[in-house]
Amino acid sequence: MCATEKTELDAHLENLLMKAEATKHWTEKVMRQTEVLLQPNPNVRMEEFLYEKLDRKVPTRANNHELLGECLIDAGHEVGPGTAYGSALIKCGETEKQLGGAEKEFIQASAINFLTPFRSFIDGDYKTISKERKLLQNKRLDLDAAKTRLKKARAAEARSAAESELRISQSEFDRQAEITRLLLEGISSTHAHHLRCLNDFVDAQATYYAQCYQYMVNLQKQLGSFPSTFVSNNNQVSAGLSAGGSVPTPVAAGTLRAGAGMGCAQVSPALSELRASCGPRRARVLYDYDAAGSSELSLLADEVITVSSMPGMDSDWLIGERRHQKGKVPITYLELLN
Repeated sequence: MCATEKTELDAHLENLLMKAEATKHWTEKVMRQTEVLLQPNPNVRMEEFLYEKLDRKVPTRANNHELLGECLIDAGHEVGPGTAYGSALIKCGETEKQLGGAEKEFIQASAINFLTPFRSFIDGDYKTISKERKLLQNKRLDLDAAKTRLKKARAAEARSAAESELRISQSEFDRQAEITRLLLEGISSTHAHHLRCLNDFVDAQATYYAQCYQYMVNLQKQLGSFPSTFVSNNNQVSAGLSAGGSVPTPVAAGTLRAGAGMGCAQVSPALSELRASCGPRRARVLYDYDAAGSSELSLLADEVITVSSMPGMDSDWLIGERRHQKGKVPITYLELLN
């Protein structure tokens, strides 16, 4: 009994097939891990997958940063926007919402410029390669069968028919091998395209983290104007990081807060001087403030007003004057000018 002869693929084609298989394997793995990074919640990922399969728009939902931001803002309004703590809560909430917006932009950019091209390769190019590869396998089996029949043929007529069948099978196999080879050689172009997509992903990450850093620096500057009662417990750590060349903690010069390392009960030298003299000083408004009553003065960010202190006043307030208007103003919204 004759064993079926197996037609071997040439080494170049075998290498191309292995390269394509490895590309498909790692493309799928990178996609899955990136999806986990962009959306850690598996239930939400499944929901988004189903919406995509149904060709329906995914419903807009607030992310965790935005939810935290809304919570902080609501808390700030409840505590009182005119108080240092209430104002800080609102400012932190607004920054959290900015972080949430930046995260959404990063996810969208990553999905369009990174995940979509990868998914297109798996669902498009690689499916075509798999289809042609399967056809090649079938043509190889046909060729092997034709070779076996030729070996078994004894009569001249049977050999002639077997030889004719073998020539046809060989021709079809060679043609399919060439089609498959051309498709497989396109994997190099796929790698080049995926490299560009990877660069886009890195750019999106760099933009996202730069935005987040800037938002936090701006928030630190705003919180830097708060009185010493609200100085962060991390001041010593921040100072150590700054000395070591890491990210410094920005503090607005001349603001009404205690210097780093001072006791929580102390006030800034500028404010101490103002209260001791009881004389007027000019101050820049750091951000808008809406007066809560007729005894207070509404403020607009970046305007310059005159402030003074009166004996027995609450430590969180000063008297502000703007032309013919006069009223109490929260010190956390001001920066004394020299």
